Amino acid sequence: MKLKAVLTLTFALMLLIIVGCSSNDEANENNESERSSSDQREINFISEDTPEVQEAKILSDFDAEQSDTDLQIETIEQNNILQQISLLAASNDLPELFKYESNQLGDLIDNGSVLNIEEAFNDLGIYEELNPAAVDLLEQLSSGRGLYALPVELNIEGFWYNKEIFDENGLEVPETWADLLTASDKLLEAGVQPFAVAGKERWPITRLINGYVIRYYGANAMEDVSNGDLSITDQGFVEAATTVQNMGQDGYFGQGVNTIDSDTALDTFLQGQAAMYYSGSWDVANFNNEDRNQIGIDNIGLFNTPLVEGGEGKLSDWSMNAGLTLSLSADKYDEQMADWVKEAFTGYGDKAMKEMGMVSGFTVENMPEDVSPLTELTLDTIDSAENAALWFEGRFNADQKLVAEQNAQLLVNGDISPEEYLELLDEELKK
Repeated sequence: MKLKAVLTLTFALMLLIIVGCSSNDEANENNESERSSSDQREINFISEDTPEVQEAKILSDFDAEQSDTDLQIETIEQNNILQQISLLAASNDLPELFKYESNQLGDLIDNGSVLNIEEAFNDLGIYEELNPAAVDLLEQLSSGRGLYALPVELNIEGFWYNKEIFDENGLEVPETWADLLTASDKLLEAGVQPFAVAGKERWPITRLINGYVIRYYGANAMEDVSNGDLSITDQGFVEAATTVQNMGQDGYFGQGVNTIDSDTALDTFLQGQAAMYYSGSWDVANFNNEDRNQIGIDNIGLFNTPLVEGGEGKLSDWSMNAGLTLSLSADKYDEQMADWVKEAFTGYGDKAMKEMGMVSGFTVENMPEDVSPLTELTLDTIDSAENAALWFEGRFNADQKLVAEQNAQLLVNGDISPEEYLELLDEELKK
Protein backbone atom coordinates (compact mmCIF):
# COMPACT_ATOMS: atom_id res chain seq x y z
CA MET A 1 0.00 0.00 0.00
CA LYS A 2 2.83 2.34 0.88
CA LEU A 3 4.56 1.53 -2.42
CA LYS A 4 1.36 2.22 -4.37
CA ALA A 5 0.93 5.57 -2.63
CA VAL A 6 4.54 6.53 -3.41
CA LEU A 7 4.10 5.61 -7.10
CA THR A 8 0.86 7.57 -7.27
CA LEU A 9 2.50 10.63 -5.72
CA THR A 10 5.49 10.35 -8.06
CA PHE A 11 3.21 10.09 -11.11
CA ALA A 12 1.25 13.17 -10.01
CA LEU A 13 4.45 15.17 -9.58
CA MET A 14 5.62 14.16 -13.05
CA LEU A 15 2.32 15.30 -14.54
CA LEU A 16 2.66 18.68 -12.82
CA ILE A 17 6.17 19.07 -14.19
CA ILE A 18 5.08 18.12 -17.74
CA VAL A 19 2.05 20.43 -17.65
CA GLY A 20 4.19 23.21 -16.23
CA CYS A 21 6.80 22.83 -18.96
CA SER A 22 4.07 22.69 -21.62
CA SER A 23 2.45 25.84 -20.24
CA ASN A 24 5.79 27.62 -20.19
CA ASP A 25 6.49 26.58 -23.78
CA GLU A 26 3.07 27.84 -24.90
CA ALA A 27 3.57 31.08 -23.01
CA ASN A 28 6.97 31.53 -24.62
CA GLU A 29 5.52 30.86 -28.06
CA ASN A 30 2.71 33.32 -27.41
CA ASN A 31 5.16 35.94 -26.19
CA GLU A 32 7.35 35.41 -29.24
CA SER A 33 4.29 35.69 -31.50
CA GLU A 34 3.21 38.89 -29.73
CA ARG A 35 6.71 40.33 -29.99
CA SER A 36 6.83 39.39 -33.70
CA SER A 37 3.46 41.03 -34.32
CA SER A 38 4.33 44.15 -32.33
CA ASP A 39 7.61 44.50 -34.22
CA GLN A 40 5.77 44.71 -37.56
CA ARG A 41 4.96 48.12 -39.05
CA GLU A 42 1.26 48.30 -39.86
CA ILE A 43 0.62 49.97 -43.20
CA ASN A 44 -2.98 51.05 -43.75
CA PHE A 45 -4.40 51.29 -47.26
CA ILE A 46 -7.86 52.60 -48.20
CA SER A 47 -9.00 51.41 -51.62
CA GLU A 48 -12.15 50.76 -53.60
CA ASP A 49 -10.74 47.32 -54.38
CA THR A 50 -10.67 44.20 -52.22
CA PRO A 51 -7.33 42.49 -51.58
CA GLU A 52 -8.12 39.96 -54.31
CA VAL A 53 -8.16 42.34 -57.28
CA GLN A 54 -6.21 45.06 -59.08
CA GLU A 55 -3.33 46.88 -57.36
CA ALA A 56 -4.67 45.87 -53.94
CA LYS A 57 -3.80 42.24 -54.73
CA ILE A 58 -0.40 43.12 -56.16
CA LEU A 59 0.57 45.13 -53.07
CA SER A 60 -1.02 42.59 -50.71
CA ASP A 61 0.95 39.73 -52.30
CA PHE A 62 4.15 41.78 -52.11
CA ASP A 63 3.62 42.66 -48.45
CA ALA A 64 2.92 39.04 -47.53
CA GLU A 65 6.56 38.34 -48.35
CA GLN A 66 7.81 41.09 -46.02
CA SER A 67 8.63 40.19 -42.42
CA ASP A 68 8.60 43.68 -40.94
CA THR A 69 5.35 45.12 -42.35
CA ASP A 70 1.67 44.25 -42.25
CA LEU A 71 -0.51 45.76 -44.99
CA GLN A 72 -4.10 46.33 -43.82
CA ILE A 73 -6.54 47.05 -46.65
CA GLU A 74 -9.84 48.78 -45.94
CA THR A 75 -12.27 48.54 -48.85
CA ILE A 76 -14.67 51.46 -49.32
CA GLU A 77 -17.16 52.03 -52.13
CA GLN A 78 -15.75 54.39 -54.73
CA ASN A 79 -18.56 56.91 -54.25
CA ASN A 80 -17.62 57.25 -50.57
CA ILE A 81 -13.84 57.42 -50.82
CA LEU A 82 -13.60 61.19 -51.32
CA GLN A 83 -15.73 61.89 -48.26
CA GLN A 84 -13.84 59.38 -46.10
CA ILE A 85 -10.41 60.68 -47.08
CA SER A 86 -11.53 64.28 -46.57
CA LEU A 87 -12.66 63.43 -43.02
CA LEU A 88 -9.39 61.67 -42.24
CA ALA A 89 -7.37 64.54 -43.66
CA ALA A 90 -9.28 67.03 -41.53
CA SER A 91 -8.33 65.06 -38.41
CA ASN A 92 -4.72 64.66 -39.60
CA ASP A 93 -5.12 60.88 -39.70
CA LEU A 94 -4.61 59.86 -43.32
CA PRO A 95 -3.57 56.24 -43.89
CA GLU A 96 -0.15 55.50 -45.33
CA LEU A 97 -1.72 54.70 -48.71
CA PHE A 98 -5.07 55.69 -50.17
CA LYS A 99 -6.93 55.82 -53.49
CA TYR A 100 -8.39 59.13 -54.60
CA GLU A 101 -9.62 61.05 -57.62
CA SER A 102 -6.48 62.70 -58.92
CA ASN A 103 -8.28 65.83 -60.11
CA GLN A 104 -9.53 66.45 -56.54
CA LEU A 105 -6.14 66.37 -54.76
CA GLY A 106 -5.60 70.14 -54.79
CA ASP A 107 -6.48 70.90 -51.17
CA LEU A 108 -4.51 67.91 -49.86
CA ILE A 109 -1.48 69.06 -51.83
CA ASP A 110 -1.78 72.66 -50.68
CA ASN A 111 -1.94 71.75 -46.99
CA GLY A 112 1.00 69.36 -47.25
CA SER A 113 -0.99 66.21 -46.52
CA VAL A 114 0.24 64.14 -49.48
CA LEU A 115 3.69 63.06 -50.54
CA ASN A 116 5.42 64.64 -53.54
CA ILE A 117 5.86 61.54 -55.70
CA GLU A 118 8.35 63.08 -58.11
CA GLU A 119 10.73 64.04 -55.30
CA ALA A 120 10.29 60.73 -53.47
CA PHE A 121 10.76 58.54 -56.55
CA ASN A 122 13.80 60.53 -57.66
CA ASP A 123 15.32 60.10 -54.20
CA LEU A 124 14.63 56.36 -54.39
CA GLY A 125 16.04 56.10 -57.91
CA ILE A 126 12.82 54.70 -59.41
CA TYR A 127 11.32 57.73 -61.18
CA GLU A 128 11.99 56.08 -64.56
CA GLU A 129 9.47 53.40 -63.60
CA LEU A 130 6.71 55.89 -64.46
CA ASN A 131 5.28 56.32 -67.96
CA PRO A 132 5.90 59.92 -69.17
CA ALA A 133 2.39 60.26 -70.64
CA ALA A 134 0.87 59.19 -67.32
CA VAL A 135 3.03 61.71 -65.46
CA ASP A 136 1.96 64.45 -67.87
CA LEU A 137 -1.70 63.60 -67.29
CA LEU A 138 -1.43 63.61 -63.50
CA GLU A 139 0.51 66.87 -63.46
CA GLN A 140 -2.28 68.44 -65.49
CA LEU A 141 -4.83 67.17 -63.00
CA SER A 142 -2.88 68.74 -60.13
CA SER A 143 -3.10 72.13 -61.87
CA GLY A 144 0.65 72.31 -62.29
CA ARG A 145 1.41 71.60 -58.62
CA GLY A 146 3.49 68.56 -59.53
CA LEU A 147 3.13 64.79 -59.20
CA TYR A 148 1.35 63.65 -56.05
CA ALA A 149 -0.32 60.43 -57.20
CA LEU A 150 0.71 57.09 -58.65
CA PRO A 151 -1.01 55.87 -61.85
CA VAL A 152 -1.72 52.29 -60.77
CA GLU A 153 -3.97 52.07 -63.81
CA LEU A 154 -3.90 54.02 -67.07
CA ASN A 155 -6.56 54.14 -69.74
CA ILE A 156 -6.24 55.27 -73.31
CA GLU A 157 -9.45 56.37 -75.03
CA GLY A 158 -10.51 56.34 -78.65
CA PHE A 159 -12.83 54.83 -81.24
CA TRP A 160 -12.88 51.03 -81.33
CA TYR A 161 -14.18 49.87 -84.70
CA ASN A 162 -15.38 46.72 -86.46
CA LYS A 163 -12.83 46.05 -89.21
CA GLU A 164 -15.16 43.75 -91.16
CA ILE A 165 -17.94 46.35 -91.31
CA PHE A 166 -15.44 48.97 -92.46
CA ASP A 167 -14.09 46.65 -95.18
CA GLU A 168 -17.56 45.62 -96.39
CA ASN A 169 -18.50 49.26 -96.81
CA GLY A 170 -15.23 50.39 -98.36
CA LEU A 171 -14.32 52.62 -95.43
CA GLU A 172 -10.88 53.79 -94.31
CA VAL A 173 -9.99 54.93 -90.81
CA PRO A 174 -11.13 58.58 -90.77
CA GLU A 175 -8.44 61.24 -90.38
CA THR A 176 -10.78 64.21 -89.88
CA TRP A 177 -14.17 64.77 -88.31
CA ALA A 178 -15.51 65.47 -91.81
CA ASP A 179 -14.29 62.00 -92.83
CA LEU A 180 -15.92 60.49 -89.72
CA LEU A 181 -19.30 62.06 -90.52
CA THR A 182 -19.09 61.04 -94.18
CA ALA A 183 -18.33 57.46 -93.16
CA SER A 184 -21.26 57.53 -90.74
CA ASP A 185 -23.63 58.68 -93.49
CA LYS A 186 -22.43 55.83 -95.70
CA LEU A 187 -23.03 53.32 -92.88
CA LEU A 188 -26.56 54.63 -92.33
CA GLU A 189 -27.31 54.27 -96.02
CA ALA A 190 -26.16 50.64 -95.78
CA GLY A 191 -28.46 50.04 -92.80
CA VAL A 192 -25.61 49.91 -90.25
CA GLN A 193 -25.74 51.87 -86.98
CA PRO A 194 -22.55 53.96 -86.93
CA PHE A 195 -22.00 54.24 -83.17
CA ALA A 196 -22.91 52.36 -79.99
CA VAL A 197 -23.30 55.07 -77.32
CA ALA A 198 -24.28 54.63 -73.67
CA GLY A 199 -26.24 57.87 -73.38
CA LYS A 200 -27.78 56.77 -70.08
CA GLU A 201 -24.32 57.05 -68.50
CA ARG A 202 -24.01 60.63 -69.86
CA TRP A 203 -20.20 60.77 -69.99
CA PRO A 204 -19.98 59.03 -73.40
CA ILE A 205 -21.78 62.07 -74.86
CA THR A 206 -19.47 64.62 -73.27
CA ARG A 207 -16.46 62.53 -74.38
CA LEU A 208 -17.52 63.11 -77.99
CA ILE A 209 -17.84 66.85 -77.38
CA ASN A 210 -14.41 66.81 -75.79
CA GLY A 211 -12.96 64.88 -78.73
CA TYR A 212 -13.90 67.67 -81.13
CA VAL A 213 -12.73 70.36 -78.71
CA ILE A 214 -9.21 68.94 -78.20
CA ARG A 215 -8.75 68.72 -81.97
CA TYR A 216 -9.95 72.31 -82.40
CA TYR A 217 -7.87 73.86 -79.59
CA GLY A 218 -5.28 71.18 -78.79
CA ALA A 219 -4.71 68.73 -75.94
CA ASN A 220 -4.70 71.43 -73.24
CA ALA A 221 -8.16 72.78 -74.12
CA MET A 222 -9.89 71.96 -70.83
CA GLU A 223 -6.84 73.09 -68.88
CA ASP A 224 -7.10 76.42 -70.71
CA VAL A 225 -10.76 76.68 -69.75
CA SER A 226 -9.81 76.12 -66.12
CA ASN A 227 -7.09 78.79 -66.33
CA GLY A 228 -9.40 81.29 -67.99
CA ASP A 229 -7.49 81.29 -71.28
CA LEU A 230 -10.53 79.85 -73.05
CA SER A 231 -14.25 80.29 -72.46
CA ILE A 232 -16.57 77.30 -72.63
CA THR A 233 -18.76 79.41 -74.94
CA ASP A 234 -16.01 80.04 -77.53
CA GLN A 235 -16.50 79.05 -81.15
CA GLY A 236 -14.72 75.68 -80.94
CA PHE A 237 -17.04 74.55 -78.15
CA VAL A 238 -20.11 75.70 -80.09
CA GLU A 239 -18.96 73.70 -83.12
CA ALA A 240 -18.31 70.66 -80.93
CA ALA A 241 -21.73 70.75 -79.26
CA THR A 242 -23.43 71.37 -82.60
CA THR A 243 -21.62 68.44 -84.24
CA VAL A 244 -22.56 66.00 -81.48
CA GLN A 245 -26.15 67.19 -81.40
CA ASN A 246 -26.41 66.68 -85.17
CA MET A 247 -24.94 63.20 -84.84
CA GLY A 248 -27.69 62.30 -82.37
CA GLN A 249 -30.43 63.91 -84.42
CA ASP A 250 -29.27 62.24 -87.63
CA GLY A 251 -29.51 58.78 -86.07
CA TYR A 252 -25.81 58.01 -85.73
CA PHE A 253 -26.36 56.74 -82.18
CA GLY A 254 -29.43 54.62 -82.92
CA GLN A 255 -32.81 54.90 -81.22
CA GLY A 256 -33.31 56.02 -77.61
CA VAL A 257 -29.65 56.78 -76.96
CA ASN A 258 -30.36 58.18 -73.49
CA THR A 259 -31.85 54.86 -72.39
CA ILE A 260 -28.77 52.83 -73.40
CA ASP A 261 -26.47 51.80 -70.53
CA SER A 262 -22.82 50.75 -70.73
CA ASP A 263 -23.45 47.01 -70.97
CA THR A 264 -26.02 47.44 -73.73
CA ALA A 265 -23.76 49.74 -75.74
CA LEU A 266 -20.81 47.37 -75.34
CA ASP A 267 -22.87 44.35 -76.40
CA THR A 268 -24.27 46.26 -79.37
CA PHE A 269 -20.71 46.71 -80.61
CA LEU A 270 -19.46 43.22 -79.70
CA GLN A 271 -22.45 41.60 -81.41
CA GLY A 272 -21.73 43.43 -84.66
CA GLN A 273 -24.75 45.72 -84.49
CA ALA A 274 -22.73 48.97 -84.56
CA ALA A 275 -19.56 49.89 -86.43
CA MET A 276 -17.88 52.08 -83.82
CA TYR A 277 -17.74 52.41 -80.06
CA TYR A 278 -15.98 55.22 -78.17
CA SER A 279 -14.49 53.87 -74.97
CA GLY A 280 -11.28 53.29 -73.07
CA SER A 281 -8.80 50.48 -72.62
CA TRP A 282 -10.75 49.42 -69.52
CA ASP A 283 -12.97 47.56 -71.99
CA VAL A 284 -10.11 45.46 -73.38
CA ALA A 285 -10.90 42.77 -70.80
CA ASN A 286 -14.42 42.59 -72.24
CA PHE A 287 -13.03 42.45 -75.78
CA ASN A 288 -10.82 39.55 -74.70
CA ASN A 289 -13.84 37.67 -73.31
CA GLU A 290 -14.66 35.12 -76.02
CA ASP A 291 -18.09 34.44 -74.52
CA ARG A 292 -19.07 38.09 -74.84
CA ASN A 293 -17.17 39.12 -77.95
CA GLN A 294 -19.16 37.80 -80.92
CA ILE A 295 -17.10 39.58 -83.61
CA GLY A 296 -13.65 38.29 -82.62
CA ILE A 297 -10.58 39.96 -81.14
CA ASP A 298 -8.84 40.22 -84.53
CA ASN A 299 -11.83 42.08 -85.92
CA ILE A 300 -11.46 45.02 -83.50
CA GLY A 301 -9.31 48.02 -84.35
CA LEU A 302 -8.65 51.35 -82.66
CA PHE A 303 -8.29 54.84 -84.08
CA ASN A 304 -7.68 58.15 -82.38
CA THR A 305 -10.14 61.02 -82.33
CA PRO A 306 -9.97 62.52 -85.83
CA LEU A 307 -8.59 65.97 -86.57
CA VAL A 308 -10.63 69.13 -87.05
CA GLU A 309 -9.63 70.84 -90.27
CA GLY A 310 -7.65 73.96 -89.38
CA GLY A 311 -7.53 72.96 -85.71
CA GLU A 312 -4.52 72.81 -83.40
CA GLY A 313 -4.92 69.20 -82.24
CA LYS A 314 -2.57 66.37 -83.25
CA LEU A 315 -3.13 62.66 -83.73
CA SER A 316 -0.15 61.98 -81.44
CA ASP A 317 -2.19 63.40 -78.53
CA TRP A 318 -4.56 60.93 -76.87
CA SER A 319 -7.34 61.28 -74.34
CA MET A 320 -6.29 59.45 -71.20
CA ASN A 321 -7.43 58.93 -67.65
CA ALA A 322 -5.86 57.20 -64.69
CA GLY A 323 -9.00 56.15 -62.82
CA LEU A 324 -8.55 56.38 -59.08
CA THR A 325 -4.89 57.05 -58.35
CA LEU A 326 -2.82 56.06 -55.32
CA SER A 327 -1.38 58.69 -52.97
CA LEU A 328 0.74 58.52 -49.82
CA SER A 329 0.46 60.37 -46.54
CA ALA A 330 3.34 62.85 -46.18
CA ASP A 331 3.28 62.60 -42.35
CA LYS A 332 3.60 58.81 -42.32
CA TYR A 333 6.32 58.59 -44.95
CA ASP A 334 9.49 57.69 -43.07
CA GLU A 335 12.63 55.65 -43.83
CA GLN A 336 10.88 52.31 -43.41
CA MET A 337 7.97 53.41 -45.58
CA ALA A 338 10.42 54.64 -48.22
CA ASP A 339 12.09 51.21 -48.33
CA TRP A 340 8.70 49.53 -48.67
CA VAL A 341 7.65 51.88 -51.49
CA LYS A 342 10.90 51.33 -53.39
CA GLU A 343 10.55 47.56 -53.31
CA ALA A 344 6.80 47.54 -53.96
CA PHE A 345 6.92 49.78 -57.03
CA THR A 346 10.16 48.64 -58.64
CA GLY A 347 8.99 46.66 -61.67
CA TYR A 348 5.34 47.41 -60.84
CA GLY A 349 4.41 47.71 -64.53
CA ASP A 350 5.69 44.21 -65.20
CA LYS A 351 3.92 42.81 -62.13
CA ALA A 352 0.61 44.41 -63.08
CA MET A 353 0.80 43.09 -66.64
CA LYS A 354 2.01 39.58 -65.79
CA GLU A 355 -0.12 38.90 -62.72
CA MET A 356 -3.30 40.85 -63.46
CA GLY A 357 -3.17 41.72 -67.16
CA MET A 358 -3.46 45.35 -66.05
CA VAL A 359 -2.32 48.34 -68.07
CA SER A 360 -0.84 50.81 -65.59
CA GLY A 361 0.98 54.12 -65.76
CA PHE A 362 4.25 52.29 -65.07
CA THR A 363 6.64 51.11 -67.77
CA VAL A 364 6.57 47.49 -68.90
CA GLU A 365 10.03 46.08 -69.58
CA ASN A 366 9.15 42.40 -70.04
CA MET A 367 5.99 41.77 -72.02
CA PRO A 368 4.39 38.36 -71.31
CA GLU A 369 4.41 36.06 -74.33
CA ASP A 370 0.70 35.30 -74.10
CA VAL A 371 -0.49 38.91 -73.92
CA SER A 372 -3.67 39.72 -75.88
CA PRO A 373 -3.07 41.63 -79.15
CA LEU A 374 -5.49 44.32 -77.98
CA THR A 375 -3.62 44.68 -74.69
CA GLU A 376 -0.37 45.00 -76.65
CA LEU A 377 -2.02 47.56 -78.93
CA THR A 378 -3.08 49.56 -75.87
CA LEU A 379 0.45 49.55 -74.45
CA ASP A 380 2.00 50.54 -77.77
CA THR A 381 -0.51 53.36 -78.10
CA ILE A 382 0.23 54.68 -74.62
CA ASP A 383 3.96 54.54 -75.29
CA SER A 384 3.55 56.47 -78.55
CA ALA A 385 1.37 59.22 -77.04
CA GLU A 386 3.14 62.58 -76.93
CA ASN A 387 0.57 64.37 -74.78
CA ALA A 388 -2.38 63.32 -72.64
CA ALA A 389 -5.60 65.27 -73.03
CA LEU A 390 -8.04 65.72 -70.16
CA TRP A 391 -11.58 64.49 -70.50
CA PHE A 392 -14.34 67.12 -70.61
CA GLU A 393 -15.13 67.12 -66.87
CA GLY A 394 -11.52 66.56 -65.80
CA ARG A 395 -11.26 69.92 -64.05
CA PHE A 396 -14.92 70.31 -63.05
CA ASN A 397 -16.22 70.04 -59.50
CA ALA A 398 -19.19 67.82 -58.69
CA ASP A 399 -21.84 70.46 -59.49
CA GLN A 400 -20.20 71.48 -62.76
CA LYS A 401 -19.87 67.86 -63.79
CA LEU A 402 -23.57 67.28 -63.13
CA VAL A 403 -24.62 70.25 -65.27
CA ALA A 404 -22.33 69.18 -68.12
CA GLU A 405 -23.58 65.60 -68.16
CA GLN A 406 -27.27 66.02 -67.45
CA ASN A 407 -27.67 68.69 -70.10
CA ALA A 408 -25.67 66.62 -72.61
CA GLN A 409 -28.66 64.26 -72.73
CA LEU A 410 -30.95 67.20 -73.51
CA LEU A 411 -28.48 68.33 -76.17
CA VAL A 412 -28.48 65.06 -78.17
CA ASN A 413 -32.27 64.89 -77.86
CA GLY A 414 -32.55 68.35 -79.40
CA ASP A 415 -34.30 69.72 -76.30
CA ILE A 416 -31.78 72.57 -75.93
CA SER A 417 -29.54 74.29 -78.45
CA PRO A 418 -25.75 74.02 -78.42
CA GLU A 419 -25.55 77.65 -77.32
CA GLU A 420 -27.98 77.04 -74.44
CA TYR A 421 -26.02 73.96 -73.35
CA LEU A 422 -22.77 75.92 -73.16
CA GLU A 423 -24.33 78.98 -71.54
CA LEU A 424 -25.79 76.87 -68.73
CA LEU A 425 -22.41 75.24 -68.20
CA ASP A 426 -20.66 78.61 -68.30
CA GLU A 427 -22.97 79.93 -65.58
CA GLU A 428 -22.06 77.00 -63.35
CA LEU A 429 -18.34 77.38 -64.04
CA LYS A 430 -18.48 81.03 -62.96
CA LYS A 431 -20.07 80.31 -59.57
